[in-house]
Amino acid sequence: MYYYLGGNMSILELDSKGRLVLPKEIRETLEIKKKVLMVSAGDHIKIIPLPSDPLKVLHGAFKTKKPFRELRKEAERSAESEAEKVRS
Repeated sequence: MYYYLGGNMSILELDSKGRLVLPKEIRETLEIKKKVLMVSAGDHIKIIPLPSDPLKVLHGAFKTKKPFRELRKEAERSAESEAEKVRS
């Protein structure tokens, strides 16, 4: 059960197993299909819709021909360099 408060706010009730049901209107508006990311943000939570196919969303986002291993080594070197700066 939920109570619409107007604007973008609603009060939702947890069921006996602690589950929360997002109202259909909210799911449709935010295009929530199957998965969300729930983030504990101190005294409240954030629910962020996740795409049903995250790889499809990333398609074309990275323009590189470097192999994964090389990219990983570069990232590790960069992280080590940053850690050295912090230690100094």
